[in-house]
Amino acid sequence: MDATEQQTVTTPALTASGVQVKIGDKQIIHHADLKLEAGKLVALVGPNGAGKSTLARAIAGIQAISVGDVRWFDKDVAEMKGRELALTRAFVPQRALVPAGVTVRDAVTIGRSVHIRPWQRPGAADREAIDQAMERTGVSVLSERDLTTLSGGEMQRVQIAVALAQNAPVLMADEPTSQLDLGATVSIAKLLRGLADDGYAVLLVVHDLSLAAAVSDEVVVMSDGRSVASGEPLKTLTRERLSEVWGVSASLEVSGDERTALHVAWLEGEDRPVRDAGHSGEDG
Repeated sequence: MDATEQQTVTTPALTASGVQVKIGDKQIIHHADLKLEAGKLVALVGPNGAGKSTLARAIAGIQAISVGDVRWFDKDVAEMKGRELALTRAFVPQRALVPAGVTVRDAVTIGRSVHIRPWQRPGAADREAIDQAMERTGVSVLSERDLTTLSGGEMQRVQIAVALAQNAPVLMADEPTSQLDLGATVSIAKLLRGLADDGYAVLLVVHDLSLAAAVSDEVVVMSDGRSVASGEPLKTLTRERLSEVWGVSASLEVSGDERTALHVAWLEGEDRPVRDAGHSGEDG
């Protein structure tokens, strides 16, 4: 089932409730809830160490959960095997392996492998899906380039192309813009928003709150291994919540032309006087 077909399905792409994750003796996720629907982009945000990436890996079926319920299109993730999961959701990791001697087209072809039987060569439908994934992400011109020669932004677009080649209705991206410059970040943001507009269910794990507010339909806020709030970005990322969760005096604003800005009182603090009470820093 492709992304456009998923638009007619009323069952949520993903429902996760009461999720707990324990790795060794350490409780990483204490309690987390999350819902994702076709045609929507949900941003999972929170401070470093809040458990965002662990939660994403758990609901993706990569990391085992200790307690809770995770369902993809109403099917328990624990009952889903590797191929079924791959046909349901594509996962773009935070740090992808970049082997030498592998071209961009080779990598995207590997992403298509879930549709190709062992020892079988890609057929016409597979080649078309690979071409479409590369065209959609703007990496067709890089087709014969070795992965090791790519910039960070180019590599992220290739990773998304690999995911799209799976033809899964859900795309999960873990911090895809964390090491990118502004131009590359904007490019990835537009790409992910466009995929959601085309019917994909998109889960974006991200630190940048301005970015989250700009592209998401909903944010889920993680703090100390718990999901503490969810909803529309501006209604959820309030001044009070930014102070409570991130420990900063800040406010998130979106202008009429959909530009986002995170205004931060960078130098405020008990041990440092505020030089100008009417001034705030700006990031994004």
